Amino acid sequence: MTIRFISLPARPAPIATTGLIGWIRLNLLSTPLNIGLTFLSLLLLYNIIPVSLNWLLFNATWSGGDSSACKITDANGNEVDAPGACWTFIRVRFLQLMFGLYYSGHTDQVWRPVLMFASLIALIIPLFINGFRHKMKLGAIIIFVFPFFAFALVHGEWLGLPVASSDQWGGFMLTFMLASVGIVAALPLGIVFALGRRSKMSIIRTISVFYIEMWRAAPLITVLFMASNLLPLFFPAEVDFDKVARAMVGITLFQSAYMAEAIRGGLQAIPRGQYEAADAMGMGYWKKNGLIILPQAMKVAIPGIVNTFIELFKDTTLVLIIGLFDMLRMAEAAARSSNWKGYELEAYVFSAAIYFTCCYGMSKYSQHIEAKLHTGHKR
Repeated sequence: MTIRFISLPARPAPIATTGLIGWIRLNLLSTPLNIGLTFLSLLLLYNIIPVSLNWLLFNATWSGGDSSACKITDANGNEVDAPGACWTFIRVRFLQLMFGLYYSGHTDQVWRPVLMFASLIALIIPLFINGFRHKMKLGAIIIFVFPFFAFALVHGEWLGLPVASSDQWGGFMLTFMLASVGIVAALPLGIVFALGRRSKMSIIRTISVFYIEMWRAAPLITVLFMASNLLPLFFPAEVDFDKVARAMVGITLFQSAYMAEAIRGGLQAIPRGQYEAADAMGMGYWKKNGLIILPQAMKVAIPGIVNTFIELFKDTTLVLIIGLFDMLRMAEAAARSSNWKGYELEAYVFSAAIYFTCCYGMSKYSQHIEAKLHTGHKR
């Protein structure tokens, strides 16, 4: 018996489903609707990107010391704005945008906020090093000691330096201070009220629920207004409670309610078996929550907690209602001054870049922490 092997004609190569081409086919060209949306998006990008790059970079003005550097003379002999962005405005007003009115007018004192930020960065860097063994101690120093050092350095009175009144703080420095204090102070308050809301003691639970719902029912702008006008009434007349401190108190109380709800979500995600196991080991309430429940709950609640941090960082713009100029309002004020009137767009783009950098950094760091602490709760 003879067996004959007949070769079949070669088949075409299968459609690629991996790599860049596979991703494009799967996500951009999989259906007629996706193909249409893809080409429409490319058309929009083709029209937007060159114009944006020309305005941002290629036709922008970087040099000069006043607004005349950003002007050109047209065919009729009139002075008009140059076609690109006027980054000269940002360069000239940089100290005002970053540190507020006092330090922009006293440039010999700028080293104080610069030293504050440099010290903070130097303290934070070891926290990112995996082999560093004293992260808890360093974190405690950053939370409990550094704020007093920063205030003493920026304000100046405690160290015998020229006094920079908090009324003249502003720009990114004020935004950073308000957000930092709000974040650091709201976290422990949020933990307390999250535990209180789940307490079996009715009076503790009722107080916690009332506190959380009261602050959540009021908009932040109202809380800031109340903190600015009503808070001094609770202190003796000789106590000078400045506006920045009032804003920090209002922001902390408001933010702690949202923080409590984010942490409560993490507490609810912990299986009942963890509580029962802690009870079976004879642990008391605080030991059970401190060693067993809260570490797991905080890990689960990281996305919600960071979300409230990012919202708080952006909501600091509302302090304008009590007469404080954060970074965005300071940029607007600088762009509406007589010397630089008409450069609001540059001010907004610069502010947006700062906000995006900070918020994106917080988001990426939270993802890093979440991945590092992941032990199987993620689904």
